[in-house]
Amino acid sequence: MTMNGCHVMAKPTGSVCNIDCSYCFYLEKEALYPERQQNWRMTDDTLEQYIRQHIEAQQGDHVLFAWQGGEPTMIGLPFFRRAVALCEKYANGKRIQHALQTNGILMNSEWAAFFAAHNFLIGLSVDGPQHLHDTYRVTRSGAGTHQRVMAALSLLKSHNVAFNTLTVVGKHNAGQAREVYEFLLGAGSRHIQFIPLVERISTSDSATLNLVLPGESAATLAPWSVPSWQYGEFLSQIFDIWVRRDVGRVSVQMFDVALATWTGQPPVLCVHSETCGHAFALESNGDLYNCDHFVYPEHRLGNIHQQSLRELNNSEQAMAFGLAKRDTLTPDCRRCEYRPVCHGGCPKHRFAVSPSGHPGHNYLCAGYKHFFRHITREMEVMRDILAAGYPAESIMQILAQEITPISSKGRNSACRCGSGKKYKKCCGK
Repeated sequence: MTMNGCHVMAKPTGSVCNIDCSYCFYLEKEALYPERQQNWRMTDDTLEQYIRQHIEAQQGDHVLFAWQGGEPTMIGLPFFRRAVALCEKYANGKRIQHALQTNGILMNSEWAAFFAAHNFLIGLSVDGPQHLHDTYRVTRSGAGTHQRVMAALSLLKSHNVAFNTLTVVGKHNAGQAREVYEFLLGAGSRHIQFIPLVERISTSDSATLNLVLPGESAATLAPWSVPSWQYGEFLSQIFDIWVRRDVGRVSVQMFDVALATWTGQPPVLCVHSETCGHAFALESNGDLYNCDHFVYPEHRLGNIHQQSLRELNNSEQAMAFGLAKRDTLTPDCRRCEYRPVCHGGCPKHRFAVSPSGHPGHNYLCAGYKHFFRHITREMEVMRDILAAGYPAESIMQILAQEITPISSKGRNSACRCGSGKKYKKCCGK
């Protein structure tokens, strides 16, 4: 049997969180574990089983532990100190790395110093400037969280903790692409992820969960979801700034995804890989699910107290789930010129009908097509630059030469990248 590597998103607090984001797809998962509302913490036994098994399940010398929630910091710093100690115990010569996604609310100097000491990569959730971020990312009393998130970001920077920002792109901020991007850069982020917000709400009276699986028909699009084409336009507007000004100094995950495909590299993101099935979600009681977006009873693979991660990772159910991503593409997808870079997107979003009338099409298709079409020329230029042995950022000089105005008045005009600055202060520097 071929042994697959795997990625696990461990949730030591399950769905428990200290804020109440209106759009969160995960908060309601507590309904799947009513018995754990009081005892929601991952036990020491489950933690040790997970760490030992996860290290053993990896074929290479590098092992990544990804901690998410809910809000993982709610379990407390002693839990993560024990996790680090257990990693040292079971490492067996392998290089261990930790990544943790947080809303930043509990961040203080003690947490930041710990993250710095143990080289944690921190993902901080921020949806842009305050008026956009506080639309949905609020406390249970409805208060905005933006100021506390910014305080957390300052702590990470002051302790030299490696971090990236994760921005959910929904109806609330999709029309402010430049504002969101410039805010993130101004705040100090140099590694940026944009996650499209797409959820459907059940219209069935008997549903256990309010948000539904892709295959369920009794559902309507959630009002906060990003319109498909607008998601592509959001990325395109930011790309136009990035490719003329920020290549080499700012990493935007979706641009990395595209460049990897255009240069023949392995996929950067499971969403745009040909197959999936080996990026799991681990609940605090040891239950393992096919994917973080598929924490539903029918996608439970098993429990690590009964079967090892290695066994579950190589199970028929895990393999079938991953291959279905490739094998269930609509005919429209199969003949699409952007299939090599898109691969139909995430199965979670395949609830639309394709232009030629086939069900199971990705809701974000129009947005993806718009974006990939928009960046094709620049991607081909960067591919050729890299093939010739030059750095990718050389493209900025090439594009600047294309649009350099001749007159001094032109140099004082607004820059064509859309930054709002004068050309001479921006791409014409």
